[in-house]
Amino acid sequence: MSRNSTFTIFITIFLLIGCAPEVENNNTHGKTTKEENASESSNEQFRQQPQNENKQAINNLVIGSTKNITRIGSDSDKLIDTSIHVSQTIWPATHAENRPGTILLVAEDSWQIAMASANLIHHPNNGPILFIEENRIPNKTLEEIERLQPKGNENGTKIMVIGDVSQNVRSKLENYPTDHIKSVDPATFAANIDEKYANLTGAFPENVIIASSEEKGKLYSLPAVNWIAHMPEPVLYVEQNDIPKQTVEALKKRKKDALNIYILGPKSVVSNDVENDLKKLGNVTRIEGKNVVENAINFAAFKDKKTDFGWGFDEPGHGVSFISTSTPDLAIASAPLSHLGKHAPLIWLEDGVPNQAIYDFLAMIRPTFTANPQNGPYNHGFITGSFDAISFMNQGKLDEKLEIANEHGEGH
Repeated sequence: MSRNSTFTIFITIFLLIGCAPEVENNNTHGKTTKEENASESSNEQFRQQPQNENKQAINNLVIGSTKNITRIGSDSDKLIDTSIHVSQTIWPATHAENRPGTILLVAEDSWQIAMASANLIHHPNNGPILFIEENRIPNKTLEEIERLQPKGNENGTKIMVIGDVSQNVRSKLENYPTDHIKSVDPATFAANIDEKYANLTGAFPENVIIASSEEKGKLYSLPAVNWIAHMPEPVLYVEQNDIPKQTVEALKKRKKDALNIYILGPKSVVSNDVENDLKKLGNVTRIEGKNVVENAINFAAFKDKKTDFGWGFDEPGHGVSFISTSTPDLAIASAPLSHLGKHAPLIWLEDGVPNQAIYDFLAMIRPTFTANPQNGPYNHGFITGSFDAISFMNQGKLDEKLEIANEHGEGH
């Protein structure tokens, strides 16, 4: 059948339907059964992993980004380098309005300390995390500070130094108003950051994320970093079977009836006993998945409508931040991607490879159009890491799954 004949038949059917008497339609989107079936079939096909790979696609590459994905740090998985790449992406610093307020300089030796400090990325600081070493600030980091020309927060602080650093490091910053938050154990440090934020803003947030500070819980905990960079709500630490007294004291600074506690991770990293003890301090909700990938996806999809906590990604029009489980610390460097721009939650790729859970998630937020693709909605992905961590082949597969498509499964 010719394309013109098909189009004529479609128009005829459309006119007949338009002239027919109104009948009760339980489809909230107003689709016919045929359209629903076509849409379901298209979506089911969309969930499938791409086949028939073109092995030549990785040859002679001159780019890192593709149409639906911005890649950050294609040639390095070092924290110091990645944090600078993210900083330059989020803060071009070309004029006053896109310069940061306060830069967070974080020692790179503890992911727990670095993650908790991300609570200071947003208001009133509005600045990147840049990584340093205990005894020195790399020249490239000093150059980035100079490029950014931070404006300072409401207290005039232009740089917050977080963690244990030497006098040599502090001397390099003597031209900037500086605040130093010393490193202690993770639970105490997270409570201190919570206190610091309350002092800056005048109130303790009523929503709190509880995450594991133990190494076995790391990949379950790290997705919290994107949320606390996005919203003024802290992470406080527990262990699988214990709540440190510093965490209890921090929670008690809120009113019990108003406190909403969100445990991030399954019982294998935060036990039932800990959950029950937390229920004595406030309202408790657990967000979990059977593995780290599904845990991150479930957090991205979660929304508590009563408290407005959670990303609530169940429809198109979003940013997503992809990071390999083989380079997990890059999640902290990339946290500002949730603060400005596309406001993207963290989604793990297991060893850099998208699995079926990823394809199902992208199908849930698949962007479609009915008439004009230029009207959106659009999804956009960020990949943080080198081609060794997440290959160009896998980037291409994700890029295709983020593309806006015809609602009825046809082409543009």
